[in-house]
Amino acid sequence: MKHEEGLCLSLLGITLTLSLNDYIDAFNQDESLNALAGIGRGIEREALRVLPEGKLSQHGHYSQLGSALTHGEITTDYSETLLEFITPVSHTPETAIAQLQDIQKYTFANVDGELLWPMSMPCFVDDAEKVPLAQYGDSNIGKMKTVYRQGLKNRYGSMMQVIAGIHFNFSFSEGFWQVLQNLQPQNNDQKLDDFISERYFSILRNYKRFCWLIPYLYGSSPALCGSFLQGQTPALPFKKSSSGALYLEYATSLRMSDLGYTSSEQSSLKICYNNLHDYVDGVQNAIGLKSEKFTEIGVKVNGVYQQLNNNILQIENELYAPIRPKQVIKSGEKPSQALRERGVEYIEIRALDVNPFVDTGISIEQIHFLDIFITYCAFIDNKEFDCDSQQHHENNMNEVVLRGRDPALLLSDANCQGEVSRKSVATWGNELFDNMAKVASLLDKAYKTTNYSDSIDRERAKINDASLTPSAEILSIMVEQGQSISKYSLEQAAKYREESLARDYQFYSQDYFITGAEESHKEQRNIEANDSLSFDEFLADYFNSN
Repeated sequence: MKHEEGLCLSLLGITLTLSLNDYIDAFNQDESLNALAGIGRGIEREALRVLPEGKLSQHGHYSQLGSALTHGEITTDYSETLLEFITPVSHTPETAIAQLQDIQKYTFANVDGELLWPMSMPCFVDDAEKVPLAQYGDSNIGKMKTVYRQGLKNRYGSMMQVIAGIHFNFSFSEGFWQVLQNLQPQNNDQKLDDFISERYFSILRNYKRFCWLIPYLYGSSPALCGSFLQGQTPALPFKKSSSGALYLEYATSLRMSDLGYTSSEQSSLKICYNNLHDYVDGVQNAIGLKSEKFTEIGVKVNGVYQQLNNNILQIENELYAPIRPKQVIKSGEKPSQALRERGVEYIEIRALDVNPFVDTGISIEQIHFLDIFITYCAFIDNKEFDCDSQQHHENNMNEVVLRGRDPALLLSDANCQGEVSRKSVATWGNELFDNMAKVASLLDKAYKTTNYSDSIDRERAKINDASLTPSAEILSIMVEQGQSISKYSLEQAAKYREESLARDYQFYSQDYFITGAEESHKEQRNIEANDSLSFDEFLADYFNSN
């Protein structure tokens, strides 16, 4: 069955078969177009603070940036020096980019001449032990966040935790889901929230099926600084550039490989993406599943916490996945609790490298494509996964991150009947782009633009010519032009800092950030003052809650 021929029958009781064209026809009506134009987007951008000479900054989180615990737009990830910028939900790509640029402008003005490293893989790090863990103050929740990071360090090492990425948050409007539900009368008796969660999980499955496209089109980490290995012998057949950097000839995203955001311990987990209930059960069970390997670390050693627990997952955030279902959490609530109580509110795309060719690490053109891609995933079959078919998708992802531009690469496409065919990136990619072009035209009409059709043309060109991909561009700079990738990155970083400081605020203001920083410090102090439990009691309560 071809993708455009319709919905596969699922185990969820859906009996009406709708084609991609049926969905497009339904949304071509004016009222439905308005619902489609209500897409919500948010960006989470990670960036290492580095000194002008390229070394990792050892300075703690700057007070002027606010409290990393409570600030809404500026926080830290694993390390004190790995900043994370968060934009709120906005409804145009232009607004999301402008918000991110404003956050970066304020940051640059308050980090004493430091730069933001424009790559996913880190700069030169002479000693991983010198990577400072993020600190969040003396409150129980703040201590928990730091102990969690101590656990990550003990489990996976510090180098894995200073890799930067982009998380893209995406949601459709309620009106969009109402149109979709009305297309299938047998679902009209279903609560809208339940229908929305069900269909978001359909998107998750389709995304996992096709997400090899993301590192192929946008992977920007085919190389790394030799210091990343910290003296260990690499398992991968790296080549060395004239400047000493290590690279794989056809790699797209080493960040997404076993060197980066993966965990061998998690390979035993069978997290189900077929429905909300099974997914939440799977995640919660994983938190309680003991790990022999991590037990060897110890939890509280000589009175000092080395990790939150000795389970495969300390907390749910440790689950490494290229996409996650999300619900805004309340104070003290676990992500899985929020999902079980209120369903899926949005999805988080996590497979994006930092784009070194733009100051924000993600371009507006990328957002246009992601709009198309996710909408396409909403309009096609929602076949449930078995373990074998899910493994096909994971294998495809692993192949593309290490050798996505290899002309000999063949990927496994498992269709609705479970039949597997082997396809090249060009063959499968063009099939997908033929279908996504229809979605792009619809989005152009909804947003009164040509940006989406332009996106299809631009990204399809990469499918047919791998030299146009960012990973190929980076290797061209390194290998063909003989440039040092570190020097190139520093030049980009310095240019972005200069341009950012020269740019006027577009959405926020300096006063907004100054006030926000002051209020975040006050909020942190209030949290600390109101703690009534010991840290041991706090952790026990947290893990005993359902």
